[in-house]
Amino acid sequence: MSGTVVLCGSLGSTSAMWAPQLPALQGRRVVKIEHPGHGGAPVTDVQTVADLAARVLAEAGADTFSFVGLSLGGAVGMRLALDAPDRIEKLVLACTAARFGEPDAWHERAATVREHGPAAIADAVLARWFSPGFGDVGEYRGMFLSVDPEGYARCCEALARWDVRDELAGIAAPTLVIAASEDPSTPAPVVEAVAAAIPGARLEVLTNAAHLVNVERPAEFNRLLEEHL
Repeated sequence: MSGTVVLCGSLGSTSAMWAPQLPALQGRRVVKIEHPGHGGAPVTDVQTVADLAARVLAEAGADTFSFVGLSLGGAVGMRLALDAPDRIEKLVLACTAARFGEPDAWHERAATVREHGPAAIADAVLARWFSPGFGDVGEYRGMFLSVDPEGYARCCEALARWDVRDELAGIAAPTLVIAASEDPSTPAPVVEAVAAAIPGARLEVLTNAAHLVNVERPAEFNRLLEEHL
């Protein structure tokens, strides 16, 4: 494989979540995106997913690239494919949604994290990231607790404003959509609706995995990645 691949992950994660995918991307130039306040990235004035997408265009360092996004990262990928179609070669959307629930819930989460820090919701988040059968989550707890509260809150507020249900038919990039059977954050039917709305999209549902499906089912995820890219 050759060319540039941009990896963009979940709210509350750092680019370290993509470690299981790096062996499958050997030979490619890989750009790992950190959301504002995540993975040491500065907290910037981000209000919408379009703002996050603009950061990716600036950081990609290539005229065109393939994009792999999970959850919030998937929303960023949809926005890129709609707003900068000439930059996107191929698109992979995992455990993501055209709308992530009700805005009030995101505003409440932002307020909680601003006041009490990410530790206040860490247990709830980790229970959504991984199925009960997954092993030690200590590494991922540390990842989540490392996130800047204000950066996290601003990304929550961007998700509160996110709704592209009426726009997805405009995505032209070849798209692979991956769902996880035990994902409580973006249940398989929600992810399937994304695939159904994007012309020609391929849908795959991986079993025995929750939200961070790339971590729980790396071999299967990587096989799909290699086939699509």
